[in-house]
Amino acid sequence: MAMAKKKKTSPKRKTSSTAKSSAAKTGSAKKSTAKKSSGAARAKPATTIRPTTNILRVGIDLGTSRSAVSANNGKREWVESYVGWPKDFIAEKVLGEPILFGRAALENRLSLDLYRPLEQGVIKESTRNEEAVRELIAHMLDLAEVRESQRVYAVVGVPSESLRANKMAIKRAAQDFVHSLMVVSEPFSAAYGMQVLNNAIIIDMGAGTVDFCIMHGSMPKDDDQRTIVTAGDYIDQQLFNLMKEKYPESDFNMNMVRQYKERFSFVGKPKGKVEVEVPVGGRIMVHDITDEMRRACESVVPGIVENTMELIARFDPEYQAIVRENILLCGGGSQIHGLAKVIEEALQEDGPCSVTVMEDPIFAGSDGALALAQDMPEKYWQDLMVEE
Repeated sequence: MAMAKKKKTSPKRKTSSTAKSSAAKTGSAKKSTAKKSSGAARAKPATTIRPTTNILRVGIDLGTSRSAVSANNGKREWVESYVGWPKDFIAEKVLGEPILFGRAALENRLSLDLYRPLEQGVIKESTRNEEAVRELIAHMLDLAEVRESQRVYAVVGVPSESLRANKMAIKRAAQDFVHSLMVVSEPFSAAYGMQVLNNAIIIDMGAGTVDFCIMHGSMPKDDDQRTIVTAGDYIDQQLFNLMKEKYPESDFNMNMVRQYKERFSFVGKPKGKVEVEVPVGGRIMVHDITDEMRRACESVVPGIVENTMELIARFDPEYQAIVRENILLCGGGSQIHGLAKVIEEALQEDGPCSVTVMEDPIFAGSDGALALAQDMPEKYWQDLMVEE
């Protein structure tokens, strides 16, 4: 961690009605119901503490597809990780804003230079993408309602193996808006928020990466964590390819495919047919993509199972049976219907096992980062402020 060179609070941005509407749609802080497979106990999330000083502590989960922020003033918001600038003065006149975020940016993409600045958990290499991350962090702090006089202590979660590569880039992006910054792995922050700190494996499946983390009662080291890139975006590409193969005359794009996945994704036995409406030669036609959806979603299972088994094998053999009963699945990918059950069944071929889906896939990472920001003693913040 390092003390930011410039100490400024987040600049207040004027938000268009479109963007405000988007934030209302995407920023809901409602808790989702936990989905559990056979019998694994669910830990309780850390309690939000109201600020008692002039320091605002925030947790940010900076994701490839979605980003979330939780603050100790009670604010919890999320936004899709899109940033867009008007293409020209006509576009700016139509939109009425110099920059748009999230759903508002995506819906107006034809008028924007649109950026999704993270790929496979890492900031894409270009000045504009770095600027997009900077603007996205500023927007997240705006959503957290940072007061002008407040100091901001922030914990930001990033994918496990990109931690080292992303750390300095995140610091540069955040330095104008926060006073102290800690960058941690996303599965660790999720585990910390749920107080799952010992004899457990966390699997965090997002859009760009699937991240794994061993929890053994102390801070995880580099070799306790790993990342694979066969995640949500990989499923999107597989589904796109399979649909093109089956319906070569149909007209669809990756954004449409992503929406199909988010609505209908499943592994194992389907609940029913997956039918979608797709343009063909200007006419809307109904396509059955049940088998394509199953094949695309199941394409990520072998990598998840293989890496989980390798991490189990790293544990002290005396504790491996305990760990096998304490595997937690989180992130947006955890919502794929049947995924936890399929992973659990594959792991059970080598012995008893239980996989639990964490509550609240949207905020698990940012809530955990906030819990870490709240619990970290002041002296550790001071130690971590030294530039690495």
